[in-house]
Amino acid sequence: MDVKALVSQMTLEEKAGLCSGLDFWHTKPVERLGVPATMVSDGPHGLRKQDQKGDHLGVNDSIRAVCMPAACATAASFDRELIHKMGEAIGDSCQHEELSVVLGPAVNIKRSPLCGRNFEYFSEDPYLAGEMSAAYINGVQSRNVGTSIKHFAANSQEHRRMSSSSNADERTLREIYFPAFETSVKKAQPWTVMCSYNRINGVYASENPWLLTEVLRKEWGFEGYVMSDWGAVSDRVAGVAAGLDLEMPSSGGINDRKIVEAVRAGKLDEAKVDLACERVLNIVYRYLENAKPETPWDQEADHLLSAKIASECMVLLKNNGLLPLSKEDDVAFIGEFAAKPRFQGGGSSHINCFKTTSALKAAEGLKVTYAQGYSAALDTATDAQIAEAVEAAKKAKVAVVFAGLPDSYESEGYDRTHMRMPECQNRLIEAVAAVNPNTVVVLHNGSPVEMPWIDKVGAVLEAYLGGQAVGIATVQVLFGDVNPSGHLAETFPRKLADNPSYLFYGGEGNEADYREGVFVGYRYYDKKEMDVLFPFGYGLSYTTFDYSNLRLSASEITDKDTLTVTVTVTNTGDRAGKTVVQLYVGDKESTVLRPIRELKGFEKVALEPGESKDVSFTLDKRSFAYWNQQIHDWHVETGEFTIEVGQSSRCIDLTGTVTVNSTVALPKHYTMDSIFLDIMADPKAVQALKPMLDAISQTLTPIKDEESEAAQSAITEEMNMAMMQYMPLRGALSFGGSIDPKVLEELLDKLNQG
Repeated sequence: MDVKALVSQMTLEEKAGLCSGLDFWHTKPVERLGVPATMVSDGPHGLRKQDQKGDHLGVNDSIRAVCMPAACATAASFDRELIHKMGEAIGDSCQHEELSVVLGPAVNIKRSPLCGRNFEYFSEDPYLAGEMSAAYINGVQSRNVGTSIKHFAANSQEHRRMSSSSNADERTLREIYFPAFETSVKKAQPWTVMCSYNRINGVYASENPWLLTEVLRKEWGFEGYVMSDWGAVSDRVAGVAAGLDLEMPSSGGINDRKIVEAVRAGKLDEAKVDLACERVLNIVYRYLENAKPETPWDQEADHLLSAKIASECMVLLKNNGLLPLSKEDDVAFIGEFAAKPRFQGGGSSHINCFKTTSALKAAEGLKVTYAQGYSAALDTATDAQIAEAVEAAKKAKVAVVFAGLPDSYESEGYDRTHMRMPECQNRLIEAVAAVNPNTVVVLHNGSPVEMPWIDKVGAVLEAYLGGQAVGIATVQVLFGDVNPSGHLAETFPRKLADNPSYLFYGGEGNEADYREGVFVGYRYYDKKEMDVLFPFGYGLSYTTFDYSNLRLSASEITDKDTLTVTVTVTNTGDRAGKTVVQLYVGDKESTVLRPIRELKGFEKVALEPGESKDVSFTLDKRSFAYWNQQIHDWHVETGEFTIEVGQSSRCIDLTGTVTVNSTVALPKHYTMDSIFLDIMADPKAVQALKPMLDAISQTLTPIKDEESEAAQSAITEEMNMAMMQYMPLRGALSFGGSIDPKVLEELLDKLNQG
């Protein structure tokens, strides 16, 4: 389809109309020219296809579909291939249902455990979030169906989400909140990008030209169209000028008319409207020319795939030898989630499942008894329910308590106010553990929780929100049919107050200041050497692994080179299993504040007992760089960097070092207020300043005679040097003898010219 020619035939009114939706879920047709409407659907872990009358958050009129594990779970798999397969299945379902775009993945950073939508987001780490997102996008789009990566950008709270301003410096945005989007664009080229509700440093994302045009399109090379989150548009004309192509949902013609009026008044270039239409139609026809509504959608097969994925995502947090369970033993399943699991979050991603399988159902045929223990809907546990649970636990060899967060605790639209589980569930776990030392806790939650009972139970399995077949996966992992291999994609702090954003998360009024900067998640906890409940990247197994033989392809490179890191991994246990090999990089000595370590590579490796494999990683400039706000670009400082390989951010098995030499000289901008310490960091400047430094040193050195003995003891050479290094250059006029100010200015010019 020649989209440019098509747009040239449209009236201004028709073009303005294409810039907003027909209704809640369709792009607008141009019937006169034969341009059809196409439908989009909520995702990202399944289809929430509604008719055009459906409300944005409702689920009653959604089609029956398959709920895959949510992003909080799939990120814990650390498995690109696995999430690619999930994307393929969702892409097939979209083709079957004639959907052009599925709205996801969501890649916003988990700044705080409180964000109500954390269950939809991958990680606190931007590298992991970007890699998992790109794999998902490539999977979906391999089926010629588009994705809409969201919510661009800095959308890490639900509180005041449609008015709040996320205030962060450029480095924080570039290092933490942008990279997942950047990686996804560069590695997967999503068909669409959804801008967020919030403002960024005071400017709404929907009308932010720096965000939507300068960064997204010009820097990263995004080729598709940008759509608004539903109702995220403030000033539609400003949005068109900034690069917002499609407003969703329909504005009822109001904003279309504003676009027409702005063009006719000379306030908006019609070429920008044309460009928006071309971008939208390119995607419309990319789908239509590859539509395959005859694509089969085997929901039963996807149900089993969902179970397979969930089993690879579960994280074994604690195990005192209780797991795996024996199928010959009497086991008590306690807690309502055993019969009615919580497996997805609330809001726009809520799937109307065609079926669910609970752990209790999946355990049929095994020696399993059940006690409800509590009511999730009522958030209560009666004395009778707890008494029944205690009796069941007494009779069983092992008691498995299914617990976690009810639907009301975390959802789109509002944030959590604490990290606690329901008190009735904590009370139940304590009561069961008191009568049966062989107590296992299975957690269903979309974000970290406090665990006051952690020392009283023998094992903890984090199931997250594992999709509609989570019960199958849970039983497979509990009884050893699947060896757990998930690793945490987020840190579990001991308490909420430990989180770096604790003092200012949510903000004051409509201002949310990201004062912790780049120190989000493990970057903060590791720098502080703070005790945590479970660290980023953590996960146990039913077998053991040994990491050895770290090899670096070079001991010294430039920032234009790549470095290959290779390590040998061996399964030293007695059963097959998978481990996540994690590679972290740290700058040993930096002039800017940087984390101790940052994740720059990971691979999931499957090994039979006794088997060894080599795992290799390739590191490039970005692996060593920080965002330099002076040059507005990524920069590597010359120096030594640590290369750490391990099984979590706190379990580093192997360490090496490499020297990286920068090929970029930062521009100098010395002034009369620049201090000698900073100037003398430049070897060339030291030579130029030597005569002046000698003169200042003589001025500061105390006179040596008998009467100055007290002064000599008070003013040492070390003190003189300290005073000098913190002295501004202008201090030379006071302490450098008869230095001519013009000479000083000439010297300053010379220093800045290098």
